Amino acid sequence: MSRWGLTLPVTGVPLPAHRELVTRLPDLGYTDVWSAEASGTDAFTPLALVSQWAPRLRLGTAIVPVYTRGPGLIAMSAASLAECAPGRFVLGIGTSSPVIVENWNAGEFSEPYGRTRDTLRFLRSALTGEKVSEEYPTFTVRGFRLERAPEPAPPIMLAALRPGMLRLAGREADGAITNWLAPADVPTVRAELGQEAELVARIFVCPTEDADAARALGRKLISSYLTVPVYRAFHEWLGRGELLAPMHEAWAAGERKKANAVIPDEVVDDLIVHGSPQACRERIESYVHNGVTTPVIMLLPTGDDPLEQVHALAPG
Repeated sequence: MSRWGLTLPVTGVPLPAHRELVTRLPDLGYTDVWSAEASGTDAFTPLALVSQWAPRLRLGTAIVPVYTRGPGLIAMSAASLAECAPGRFVLGIGTSSPVIVENWNAGEFSEPYGRTRDTLRFLRSALTGEKVSEEYPTFTVRGFRLERAPEPAPPIMLAALRPGMLRLAGREADGAITNWLAPADVPTVRAELGQEAELVARIFVCPTEDADAARALGRKLISSYLTVPVYRAFHEWLGRGELLAPMHEAWAAGERKKANAVIPDEVVDDLIVHGSPQACRERIESYVHNGVTTPVIMLLPTGDDPLEQVHALAPG
């Protein structure tokens, strides 16, 4: 594999305690570390630490929401991290979700395609050190210039699920970041993105041979994520609408346990990688064979030592 990524921080491990693991990742065959941002760590702090602990790793945010920081602050944070890891940082931005934007951050989740497009265009200019005064369709910036423009400016990738955002990513960004898809879904996504752009996929990995336990955890995650409208639309586009309809009906009725129970095993097995470490590695490789450029493991908790599991899932 040309690239092999890991999502940090690992669940249950304090940020400072990652140092020993991170310093070993390049020798284990990992090339990338990507962060996430919801209600745990922010997207930038873990990567700032990794930038100093492992100077060989590429770092990426997956993703920074375009609503929860102002455009200028996104540019400043990205420039700071790019200065810590010159030539090794990728800025991933996206819409996030109404829950995170509105319920948790008092923002307004409106015009997601337009806001993402305009933020991308602003960042393209701002991260070169250009002075930006522009009335974009979804916001206006007057007289912003970075005091410490990074050299080189980092690539920018977009979180993208369906055709419109995937095409925008292929046309104006440096690639797309996606998740919650099966290996067989990758060609559908790749066809909209284009064949040349980088495609990063966060892959949920549960390294256990207890299939019942893995599926139980997978069902909880699937019902939590795929009932969000954007993910529901994504999987309807991918052809899982009928399989997931009973889950959506139960969820809408407030029957959470039933929503989990009616998710078919085939859907869980499509979207959650589980089994022995070797079986998991082979499954991850199938994403790459189908068109993913950079697989990024999102390690799910099994009760075993997550640091040992990271070692076991290394590509070598």
